[in-house]
Amino acid sequence: MDIIWKGILGGLLTALIAWLSKRGNTLPGILPLFPTFAIIALLIVGAKGDSAGFREACMAGAKTIPAYLAFLGICYLTVGTFDYRLALLAGVTAWLFIILIAFFGPRWI
Repeated sequence: MDIIWKGILGGLLTALIAWLSKRGNTLPGILPLFPTFAIIALLIVGAKGDSAGFREACMAGAKTIPAYLAFLGICYLTVGTFDYRLALLAGVTAWLFIILIAFFGPRWI
């Protein structure tokens, strides 16, 4: 039953973004910053009752901030040159590259 509530929360946020996009572009861009998926992930980890694991999940989420900024930056810079779908693909590629460095880079050195 837990997973159903988490799915409903994600679906409601998606519907809210779609609805707000009909009224402008700023709010749909800001709304994903609400930590919906972080809340879901931390609820799952927190339910285990391990505070060290909860802190570890928080730190892992914090490591993704530079990757998210890279994603948004690449999308912003490439959308004028490429179709928006290619801009998104370029952004996801940049996100993946930064994530790999953030999580595996220290092990490769």
